Amino acid sequence: MSQLFTPLVQRGLTLKNRLVISPMCQYSAQDGFSNDWHLVHLGSRAVGGASLILLEATAVVPEGRITPDDLGIWHDDHVTNLRRIVEFLKSQGCVAGIQLAHAGRKASHASPWKGGQQLGPEEGGWNTVAPSALAFSPEETAPEALDAAGIQAVVEAFRVGARRSIAAGFEVLEIHAAHGYLLHQFLSPLSNQRTDAYGGSFENRSRLLLEVVAATRAEMPDHLPLWVRVSATDWTEGGWTAEDTVRLAAILKANGVELLDCSTGGNVPKADIPVGPGYQVPFAEQVRRETGLPTGAVGLITEAQQAEEILTSGQADVVLLARESLRDAYFPLHAAHDLGAEVAWPPQYERAKPRH
Repeated sequence: MSQLFTPLVQRGLTLKNRLVISPMCQYSAQDGFSNDWHLVHLGSRAVGGASLILLEATAVVPEGRITPDDLGIWHDDHVTNLRRIVEFLKSQGCVAGIQLAHAGRKASHASPWKGGQQLGPEEGGWNTVAPSALAFSPEETAPEALDAAGIQAVVEAFRVGARRSIAAGFEVLEIHAAHGYLLHQFLSPLSNQRTDAYGGSFENRSRLLLEVVAATRAEMPDHLPLWVRVSATDWTEGGWTAEDTVRLAAILKANGVELLDCSTGGNVPKADIPVGPGYQVPFAEQVRRETGLPTGAVGLITEAQQAEEILTSGQADVVLLARESLRDAYFPLHAAHDLGAEVAWPPQYERAKPRH
């Protein structure tokens, strides 16, 4: 029997298989509001058989957006459109999840197809914040270092964002602490040079993430799982390491987190990353082996057998698809056929189902 198509139970929630759609920014929102693009884009992948879809990085405050075109959840009015998406995903037997995010110093940029450059206030951008007044790259303006009140405002924004997410019907919440965004910026000594309770030691650099986890978990019903995405390494000397990730994972496990979504990089512009098929999977395996915390594997996973072997070899508990799901919205249905697993197709598509 295919491991990829066995259910996964977390708290009181059951995923019908182990294929999850990873958060992927669409840069197609206006004032944070989701629209028909998000409904059709995400809905297609629910029809395609994914067990869980995690909405793209959704900003908990306006200044936490990567671009002016990001999704947001900083206002109660955002909930109505999001609920429409959630309801359609659920109607297709897919769990709806959301990734709560704050971009920190990597905020206020143009969308990729608009150039991707940092935007100043005169261009529709805004001033950015971070743990320390260190720019992401020499070409960019340095952010403002958050003071104590600003840090607590971030925690509260995640708390209220979680509350709105539950009101919209999301059943998995993921905290974005990867890819060089704000929470990752606090974790890494490359971007965090504070000397107060939020900088210096591992415990201090982890403090904000743990406060966000506690605030988010407090807003969630006990039967729903909380995930965290991390960059398991900065791929840069003096930065966040795989050993740091293992240490953090054990703490997260003890604080109500059900799964660590293991990505890498993003905190410095010129890291030497050995990109190749499954290049990030060993980090998910290490965390799972050394802490017992369930993990998600992501990164150049493009074939059904490759995904199956990640699970059967004990490297991860779920496989998250990103670009491959953009190329093939029906990857889970096709993978089931390739692996000989019997899964239900939408009745509207039944006539097109391959026969073994």
